[in-house]
Amino acid sequence: MIKITRLNGSTFILNALYIEKVESFPDTTITLTNGRKYVAAESEELINNRIVEFYQSINLLGRKELEDLKDE
Repeated sequence: MIKITRLNGSTFILNALYIEKVESFPDTTITLTNGRKYVAAESEELINNRIVEFYQSINLLGRKELEDLKDE
């Protein structure tokens, strides 16, 4: 789950597993797999970072700590 801020300043939690795409039009628009769209105040890059962190927290992507150890 990731925290998203609407343009009016209110926040909500979104299940990142249902995100199909994130685009900037210039506002950041999040499209879910069911076609529903949300406009966020955060940048596309910040949303992407939150999605990756969420995926790593539930072990859908490699854990960052393991990647850091591999680089040494």
